[in-house]
Amino acid sequence: MTADESLGSAWRMAESYAPRAGGASVRASAAILRGLPGASVVSVLGVDATAPSLESLDPAGGTPVSVAPASPLESGRLETRAVAPAVTPGFTAFLDGIQRSVVIGQLGGLVPVVHGTVGAVVRVRRERVLSTWRDGALVARALYLPLTRLDAATRAACEAGGIALVDTGEEGDPAHPHGRLASARLAIQRAREEAESKLAMAWCAAGGGPLYVDGSISGFGEAALSPLAVGVVKSHRTLYVPAPDVPLLAGLAVGSRTTAFAVDARRRARIASWYLRLRSGDGADPFSGLVRVEIAESAFSPARADDVSDWVLAERQPVALPDPRWRAMAYGIRDCEEYLRAVAD
Repeated sequence: MTADESLGSAWRMAESYAPRAGGASVRASAAILRGLPGASVVSVLGVDATAPSLESLDPAGGTPVSVAPASPLESGRLETRAVAPAVTPGFTAFLDGIQRSVVIGQLGGLVPVVHGTVGAVVRVRRERVLSTWRDGALVARALYLPLTRLDAATRAACEAGGIALVDTGEEGDPAHPHGRLASARLAIQRAREEAESKLAMAWCAAGGGPLYVDGSISGFGEAALSPLAVGVVKSHRTLYVPAPDVPLLAGLAVGSRTTAFAVDARRRARIASWYLRLRSGDGADPFSGLVRVEIAESAFSPARADDVSDWVLAERQPVALPDPRWRAMAYGIRDCEEYLRAVAD
């Protein structure tokens, strides 16, 4: 047995509380809709929990790629720094969320009825054992559609059957079903982010120790201002570097970080960020194995950036296989996702 295999076997899932769940499942929602005698014409598709999700059909969600400017925090131009993994892991816990959306029917033939499931969880590490923080994961299920298209009788029957309803309005082109799909998926994404933000703020308020967050923390309210929350972004649809520095970023050496910069987005907290290379790329994507780290700007210093980078590098072991994103994923985040899939389904 290798040292890595030994370390992996030492990570265990502790006994956990049940999730705080609400709403009806895909199967239950479809069954209730089939029995509705209301005036709304709902054509129910033959789907269940194994149906392809909108996320799997379009993982990027139609997000355009871009190169965005950022304000340097360490030097006037992008530079690289070598860092070393920490001997002792620095993170106390991991936070991640999931979302899954499935079209289960059509309203009036043109309005898609989307079932959405969202979940979020904090998994605490104690002596290499992962357990769920407090009283379980947050899990919610609902149907997402323009509620103005539902008559009162159909809406009442859905609510009586335990189906939570979320109004997506008439955003996008009201005559185009794909526009309505995009609106529903955006609403589901917001619900997931709200669940993650709620847990992050509760954790930071409790002062439980450094928290590894999968994704950006800039929309997490008070948690984005806390020195405890560290966001680790795996996707790079937007690159926060000047266009001439993209080759430098793509060629960043394993175990190195860039100098830090500030990211300032509308309606989100301004945060300090930098890129960190965890592993070499896969040969197809120059940014495979690369992450972008975020911390509160008020907590930033070059030394803090080095320390946090050390902690993130230390999370490369054990390897998060067989997840295809293993080059940029921490084992603790994979554990969160596996736990959420189990309790959400």
